[in-house]
Amino acid sequence: MPEKPNMKNHVYKLIELTGTSTTTIEDAVEKAIQRAHKTIKNLCWFQVVETRGAITKGKVDHWQVTIKVGFTVEG
Repeated sequence: MPEKPNMKNHVYKLIELTGTSTTTIEDAVEKAIQRAHKTIKNLCWFQVVETRGAITKGKVDHWQVTIKVGFTVEG
């Protein structure tokens, strides 16, 4: 019988962040993740929860993107 790969049982924690940008939705997400990376270890994935923006003189002024970020809990 072939040996099964050694799989760890991970526990994850979720936090919610809102990134902002005057350029793009993607930039807002990147800024939120980059900031979280400075203080949180083991970031694994993110999920976009909400996208908002402000309008000035008929044009998008800035984006606000709320994401959930998952990371493994060390144990």
